[in-house]
Amino acid sequence: MPRRLPGVQRPPLHRLAMCALMSGLALSAHAQEGNAQDGVRLERGGSQVRKIVPVEVIEQQAAQEYEQLKQEAIAKHALASDSNPQLIRLRAIGKRLLPETVRWNERAKQWQWEVNLIGSKQVNAFCMPGGKIAFYTGLLDQLKLTDDEVAMAMGHEIAHALQEHARERAAKSEITNLGANVVSQLFGFGNLGNMALGTGAHLLTLRFSRADETEADLIGMDIAARAGYDPRAAVTLWQKMAKVTQSGTEFLSTHPSGRSRIADLERHMPEVLPLYARAINTPVDRLPPYHTNMANLGDAPVDSGDDDRQRPLKR
Repeated sequence: MPRRLPGVQRPPLHRLAMCALMSGLALSAHAQEGNAQDGVRLERGGSQVRKIVPVEVIEQQAAQEYEQLKQEAIAKHALASDSNPQLIRLRAIGKRLLPETVRWNERAKQWQWEVNLIGSKQVNAFCMPGGKIAFYTGLLDQLKLTDDEVAMAMGHEIAHALQEHARERAAKSEITNLGANVVSQLFGFGNLGNMALGTGAHLLTLRFSRADETEADLIGMDIAARAGYDPRAAVTLWQKMAKVTQSGTEFLSTHPSGRSRIADLERHMPEVLPLYARAINTPVDRLPPYHTNMANLGDAPVDSGDDDRQRPLKR
């Protein structure tokens, strides 16, 4: 994920956390069925802990951080203009995905969606709460992504926002910080605990759990397949990631790859291939073999993860 943005002011979420805890809010997770009658089938964690942070607060903070990121990119001539071919491509793919998001989160139809492209060697992309999407040119250039693969990557990031993973991570951070403050008061350490309050929930630096990643993989694949993108591209996306990038890159630090991840995607493929076939009006048994440009990665520059500097984009 991108580096922390120190200028963003955060609301006093620890006060909201105290109110929620004092009112007896249950913190245990409960499972609920996916709301799609077809497509991916998964037990989604419905942890009540996220309610500590009001959804309006997390979306407002996301909008602030996203705007600051854009302003930094503009200052470095790294924010793609509306006429940039790669950005036009991203927005066209996003336009097809967005109608499929509401089935996972009703608030998605109220979001002010944005898709932007930032010139950087980072192999990264994200979607913040409220539908704020950004891709880095390093992800497109180094992995030589096809449209299907871009759709899988974008669907994955959108799914994080739809499932409110950042809101839950921020809430858990508030609980941790609140606990530090309470312990310091109980044991006579004054206000030392306050030093930790509010420092763990910057949205651009949150790390998602493995369960969050699995949910995002499967829901993102479902969304993209309904929009007419081949879900088999989800497998090649992660195969490319393993081939081109190294373990120290930002994207792999927050999106761990590996055989188990690809196995999960392949296991759920029979659930999403019919969605894709229906979207392109073709029977499943008539779908052509899937081909990707994996062989073309041999001359791709390898990202060491050490250089995250934004770079000017050609206009």
